Amino acid sequence: MNTPAVFLPFFNKLNGRQKDVLISAVQNRHFARGDVIHHGGNCEGLIVVTSGRIRVYALSDEGKEITLYRLLERDICLFSASCIMPGLRFEVLANAETETDAFIIPASVYKSLMAESVAVANYTNNLLASRFSDVMWLFDQILNKKLDTRLAAFLIEESQLNDSNVLYLTHEDIANHLGSMREVITRMLKYFAAEGLVKLGRGRITLLNVQTLSDMAKDSLK
Repeated sequence: MNTPAVFLPFFNKLNGRQKDVLISAVQNRHFARGDVIHHGGNCEGLIVVTSGRIRVYALSDEGKEITLYRLLERDICLFSASCIMPGLRFEVLANAETETDAFIIPASVYKSLMAESVAVANYTNNLLASRFSDVMWLFDQILNKKLDTRLAAFLIEESQLNDSNVLYLTHEDIANHLGSMREVITRMLKYFAAEGLVKLGRGRITLLNVQTLSDMAKDSLK
């Protein structure tokens, strides 16, 4: 069982009672690949990733998806407990991209800790600022960068995340990550293939020229 002491930077700054309350409230969860972890306006609590990977994304009224950011080991999904922050109306969805273990801190418990502990309040504010920075960076990419640059960056980042130049993704998957349309992604990938940058297969993309893709993507890589 994973414990908050290992994954929460502020844990050792809590007093004994606060530590006991937090430990007793934590809910350990396991999610299979593809499981929905958080949906829209639900406010179950803070999700702390202990292993695996979570995709956090937004969904338009027309049903178009766009990935906002990924959560890896030790990352925290703050928007899954947005009700603890008055005035915050930012609905997101989250699902498990891989087999994922996490623990959830109920929103009511975390809200009480924020009110009692300066360390928890400061950590939460810093985390909130970081997440909004991620989202604003994404908006800048959408508004100011060409799709070929963003697609190249996505392929490079996926390769790094999975430690492989062979990516098991459909064109629809990529479109959902980038907030584009499948047909547009297909055309762009065919162009990449014609340039010798990738090799396309059924449900599979092999990166052939990582250096050129990296050069293309340099303005869209974090």
